[in-house]
Amino acid sequence: MIPRYQKILFILLLLASLGMGAELWHLRQRAHERLLTGESSAPTKAPLVAPAEQATLLVANDSDGSLTPQARSLPLPADSEARARVLLNKLLDLYSAPDATHHLTAGATGVAQVFLLPVPGAAPKAGGELAVVNLTSAFASTHPSGIETESLTILSICGTLRANLPEVTQVRFLIDGQQRATLAGHADLTRTYLTRDAVPVAGTAHE
Repeated sequence: MIPRYQKILFILLLLASLGMGAELWHLRQRAHERLLTGESSAPTKAPLVAPAEQATLLVANDSDGSLTPQARSLPLPADSEARARVLLNKLLDLYSAPDATHHLTAGATGVAQVFLLPVPGAAPKAGGELAVVNLTSAFASTHPSGIETESLTILSICGTLRANLPEVTQVRFLIDGQQRATLAGHADLTRTYLTRDAVPVAGTAHE
């Protein structure tokens, strides 16, 4: 015989889970609607009039599984969503170079849009933003398959967002505006990633 208090606790947990699921679905729909209406925060490349600023990219290394901060001077737009998009495409651009430590063949324009939304369920004073990163299907279809290489891509994206936009605490990924099970067969794209989990393990390099 299951005690009454355990039944009540089970029901409350079930309702909480359903509520969080509905909230995440609503956030995904909001991002998708913005995609359909053509609301793009910035061109792929930063405008030439944007002032150069010091930025930090968390660069992955396949040889040892590390994430190394690299300081770069980049022209960045003032808008946070546009800034995030430029930063991430610069990061992926590094991975398309022949001598890249984490080689991705279609990295240069892999990020179509970045949307910044309030963290679902967070208290108003708690702050924090959820970044919805919309990757292109061309980027996903050519990404090497493997749990380590896929995870390094995701963590380097999360770490770069955290280093430059500390208000971003969570990240979710879409492919061409749609939810997809994995990046290239392994890394889970149905979950929410925490930017605090993307921890650099090497000193900062300047270029």
